[in-house]
Order: sequence, then structure tokens, then C-alpha cells
Amino acid sequence: MKIAVVGSGYVGLVAAVCFAEMGHDVICVDNDERKVKALQGGDSLIHEEYLPELLNRYRNTKVLFMTDLAEATRESEVIFIAVGTPQSDTGDADLSYVEAVACEIARSLTSYKVLVEKSTVPVYTNEWIRRAIERNGVARSMFDVVSNPEFLREGTAVADFLHPDRIVVGADSERATKLLQEIYAPLTEGSYYRRPDAITGSCSAEALPPLLITSTKSAEIIKHASNAFLALKISFINAVSNLCEAADADVEQVAMGMGLDSRIGPRFLRPGIGYGGSCFPKDVAAFRSVAGQLGVDLGILAEVEKINAQQKKRFLSKVRAALWTLRGKHLAVLGLAFKGGTDDIRASPAIDLIGMLIGEGCSITAYDPAAIERAREKMPPSACLKYVDDPYVAAKDADALLILTDWSEFGSLELKRLYKTMRYPIVIDGRNLYEPKVMLDKGFTYVSIGRPTLHQAR
Repeated sequence: MKIAVVGSGYVGLVAAVCFAEMGHDVICVDNDERKVKALQGGDSLIHEEYLPELLNRYRNTKVLFMTDLAEATRESEVIFIAVGTPQSDTGDADLSYVEAVACEIARSLTSYKVLVEKSTVPVYTNEWIRRAIERNGVARSMFDVVSNPEFLREGTAVADFLHPDRIVVGADSERATKLLQEIYAPLTEGSYYRRPDAITGSCSAEALPPLLITSTKSAEIIKHASNAFLALKISFINAVSNLCEAADADVEQVAMGMGLDSRIGPRFLRPGIGYGGSCFPKDVAAFRSVAGQLGVDLGILAEVEKINAQQKKRFLSKVRAALWTLRGKHLAVLGLAFKGGTDDIRASPAIDLIGMLIGEGCSITAYDPAAIERAREKMPPSACLKYVDDPYVAAKDADALLILTDWSEFGSLELKRLYKTMRYPIVIDGRNLYEPKVMLDKGFTYVSIGRPTLHQAR
């Protein structure tokens, strides 16, 4: 099938190359000429497993990159809208980019098309897209609007796309439903998984991903409700971690005991310094806002946001408690991205904490496997902030080492080497990557989340 994807960010670019991997012909449109030229040249622009390989395999053949949305509209049967929906000052999702794309598509429609919401949008966006197109003089019979939310995790987005837990299609038209079913047939019917070169994952020809057909409004709510619930799980276990600290219990043991309950499950029961990224913060705020506009009080989400904000302040207090005073302290920071596996620093707790620590008079030497360049753009190097390309260089002569992102390599450091490198062997672990007793045995003072602090004299 001929598909257009509007937007070449985390969602749009991953969708474009994955649709090509599934056998479709794709035009990926972006109004940023610099990004388009980079993608045409093979630069994936973002850090995602499998993305460079798929981009090199399909760019300029099964995936064309261009800035001309009108041409892409004419050449495609289905158009996926994957532009940004940033949070506005009021907490609502800013849908101006979605509206602009819908209106531009409307001016180019000459035959029936299906427009698909791929961006995360609040309920009723489908109706507003429909109205925007009709206001531009397009007959209702010339198009349908479908909601097909994405459930991708940054860092594993390609595998998530090709091995989804579920595919949700919100459509109010049988014609549009059939087109979306055809697009996803390589996954739902298993032909993709039978290929010898298929990217491996949780799905297979014997374990196919389910396709859920819903109304457009239900699909829109599914996306926001899913992200809000996952954020709730993170904030809940962080609140429990605070209780564990007060009671001298171990939150990792508590989380394991909870997660073994099949009704709860272990995922997202990882205590830490709070959630971040491009989705959870804005989606929780937008979901609460749209509910309020419809007369529904989702006050529980206000508590989710409150706990998330407090978690960073609590971590700052841990650093202060471990070091007594902060002014003049030299700290090593491991992690800049909001999570491991990605270079995305949007709403990253690590970035927020670095700003708070510099404000307290600390100097920071920071390392991240993928996010340094993006961090440089947001927080340029200064007398108080230096970026290095090695975790042990970051730790050299540090008064303490802070782990702020859950990169797997941060959980397998050479502890003997680290001990010799630091001025004081103090590790403050915001991601609970180590066992406290192991750190104590290696000579470290070890501070973590929801577990007793273990002190070691040098």
C-alpha cells in the first residue's frame, strides 16, 4: 500500500521505516529541509535500536523523504499524521500542528483518502480534524479520519512497532477499517514473522498481535488512559519507596512481591527519580485537562504529578544528606537522557537535577552514552558543567557519583576501578542499579531509593 507519514520525529520516522519493513511504500514528509536532507543521506537523527539499519535499507527506495505534503497526499492512499502535540501553558495538548497539517492535506485532496491520527491527541481530536477538512471545502465522502495510537517506548520503538502488545484502530467507517486492517495484515496475519530476516521480538507466526477495532473516541482515550496509568504506577511505587525508607524496609523486595501478583505485574514498578520524556508529563496533564473540560475530575492525576515532582526534590535531599553541604562539591553524573536506550532529554529528571545541583553551588562532570550532544544544546558547558565521553573520567576526583539514568552499562561498572578514581567513594543511585551489600563490600557509601543507606568508612 502507498502510505504517507507526516512528521519525522520519534513516532513518524519509526513508523515510516517499519511500514517499509512490512512491505509498504512510504513517503515521509517534514517541513524541516535540514532534517529531510539528513534523512536522505542516511542520518537517523535519533538514537533507536534497529533504526539506522532499516533507514539504510529503505531510504530513497521504499521510503522517500520530502517536504512537499501536497505531492505526498496525492501519491498516497493513507496519510498518518505524526507531528508534535506539545504541552501548552494551560496543560492542554497544543494541536496547532495537527490542524495545520489537516488543512494543508484538505487543499490537496483529489480522491478518497484516510487520515490517521498517529500523534497522541485528546478525545474529540478526530472530530476537529474532520471539521477542519470540511471547512476547506472537501466533501465528507472524500475522506475518513481514523485514530491509530502508538504505544512505543523510546529506545525499543522499532521492536515495539513490529511486535506490539496490541494494535488499536479507532474507526467509524467500514471502508477505513479495511484499509487499516490491510496495512497491518503482515503483522496480524503473521507473514512478517515468517520472514527469515524479520526483526525478532515477542510476537511470532504462532503468537500474533491482537488488532482491536474501536470507535475513534475510545481509541483516543485508550492512548491517554494507558500513559496516565503507567505514570500512576511509577508515582505509586515512588511513594511506596518513601514509606520503605521511613520504615527501614526494602522497596525492591516490596515491588517484587507486588509484581508477582498477575493482576499487577512487575513492569513500571521501578522506583527512581521520577518519570520524564516527551509523553508521560504532557499526556498526564492533557488527560487531566480534557477530563476537566468534560466535567470529570481526575484529581488522582494531580497527585501523580505532585509525587513525580517531589521525587526529584527528595533525591536532592539525599545528595545533601550524604555530603553535608553542597556548595563547592564536585559531582560525577552518569545519565542525561530521561531513560536508558535513548538520547531524548525532554523533561528528563536528570537534566532537572543537574540544574538544581548547579544552583546549589556544585560543579558537575557528566557522561551519557547517547544524549551528550542534545544536553549540550540545552545546557552548554560552563565553569560548573563539563561533559566527558567516559564514566571513569566523569568520576575522577569526584566527591560523589550520581546515577540518574538506567543505562545498562551503568549497572556493570568496574567497582574497584571506580573506587580508586573517586575522591570519596560515595555513590547515590537514583535508579537502584546495584545491590547495597555488594557496594558496601566494595568499600562504598551507597545511597539508593527506598532502601537503607549503607555507610562505609574509607
